[in-house]
Amino acid sequence: MTTSEWTHPVAPRWLLVGDVGFDDSYDELPLGLCADVEGIFVDLPPRPREQFTLVACTPVGVLADALGNEPVRLGNLYVAAPPPPPDTAPIWWGEDLTDLVVRAHRPSPTVPGTFDIDLDGFVHVYDRTDAVERNDDVTEFVLMSPDEAPYGTCQDITGLFRDEAEPLVPHVRLLGCLPQPKLLSALASTSLRRRKIRADLHLAATEGQIIGAVVSGTIEGAEPSPLGAGLLDITIANDPQEPLPTSVLTILDHWPPTEKNLWAPYNRELRHHWAGLALTHRSPAPDQPPGTTYEVDGTHITNIEGFYCALGEAINGPGGYFGWNLDAVNDCLRGGFGAQAPFHLTWHHSTTARTDFGYLLTLLAEHQVHVDLR
Repeated sequence: MTTSEWTHPVAPRWLLVGDVGFDDSYDELPLGLCADVEGIFVDLPPRPREQFTLVACTPVGVLADALGNEPVRLGNLYVAAPPPPPDTAPIWWGEDLTDLVVRAHRPSPTVPGTFDIDLDGFVHVYDRTDAVERNDDVTEFVLMSPDEAPYGTCQDITGLFRDEAEPLVPHVRLLGCLPQPKLLSALASTSLRRRKIRADLHLAATEGQIIGAVVSGTIEGAEPSPLGAGLLDITIANDPQEPLPTSVLTILDHWPPTEKNLWAPYNRELRHHWAGLALTHRSPAPDQPPGTTYEVDGTHITNIEGFYCALGEAINGPGGYFGWNLDAVNDCLRGGFGAQAPFHLTWHHSTTARTDFGYLLTLLAEHQVHVDLR
């Protein structure tokens, strides 16, 4: 499906690519062009801090030192199952609690000599609607710092485990949609299963996917759109998922970028989406020959997401891609993404690299990338 099929004065902004019904397989099919989509880009209030209690806890180390001095910032905490026997996989991979503050403690009524310790912070989840499942085979929890320093054990943790939350945005609406046959068949069906939809949003003008922008739910109905004859406004009951902030849309105002560092004003989340958009628009051009020198402008590299944006532009020009996480950079260093190792990076304004990115410099060195920090 192309924009040439669109004959209306209002230009289509989005192309939906996915499937409906999910009979025996899931296909990536063009489902329709839309002038706009409501409910995917929404600014939510800040995520509220969550309350936890370590029940019947035997604290050691930093956690033990915090008791009696509340409130005390603890930072991050890894909750795991006890170590398994040698050559045996863990029965539960654990959960990360982040930005924790110790609020109070008291002797536990369940196990003499232990404490119930109240904390607040966050469970690390990719989407705040995600479930956090409990493994009933775990009868004791081991507590550790991110670098695996022991913090003790506890018999239970309240507030950690939960069911999947209700949708944060109840409905998504496809406005001014020109549906394709598969979507039309879903609209005509009386089966809820056949009215299920899951589709990625792509920029209609470039067919570039917006990473994380997904229409997922059950089609409730449609009505003629005021945006043009033959267009529909389609309402979808949203699946549980976290919408993207509206500021992601500001990235599209610069796409495709014609100069470097347009990502510089963005926070970590938006820099991540910038690099994701660069991934879906990456150039198929062949690698530069081994031994090439690339100039990295480190002026705005204040975090790892900024490095991914700057590295992509150093190798492939404005809006270029060369990884958006460490695994992806590792893949790119094997070739096929614009540069062929061994090569040289001249990293200008490299103060952040010297202090915060030692692990990254090690990865580059392992792939025979010589980095000149300036």
